[in-house]
Order: sequence, then C-alpha cells, then structure tokens
Amino acid sequence: MDETDWQAKVKGILRAELKRRNLGYRELAERLEAVGVHENERNIANKISRGGFSAAFFVQCLVAVGAKEVRLD
Repeated sequence: MDETDWQAKVKGILRAELKRRNLGYRELAERLEAVGVHENERNIANKISRGGFSAAFFVQCLVAVGAKEVRLD
C-alpha cells in the first residue's frame, strides 16, 4: 500500500466511527471542543476529506466520540 492508500484507510475508519454514532462534523466539532480541541466544522470536513491528518487528531476524534476500540478490518 502507498501513502494514499493508508490515508484512505484512516479516513474510512474515522468516517465509519462517526456514522456508527450518527454524528456529523458539527457534532464532532462540539465534542472536540468539550475535550479541549478547537476545530471548526469546516476545518474538520477538510481534514477528513483530504485524509491528511495527524495521528493525534485521529485519536482526539476517537476520544471525543467515545470510541473504546477501533476495528481495522
């Protein structure tokens, strides 16, 4: 797999976690704010759309939505 494939995989995992919880980017922004991460809806949409975000942002999102485990398959 190349870098683009890895980015697509991580983007898909994050989108799946949001979908499982029926959350949009606005709700994610609110939940991130609650854990001290300041991102607006548009920035979140852009980051996720590109798939080029840090591991820290990925984990912040997972914590914000209440994910306890992540499926990689």
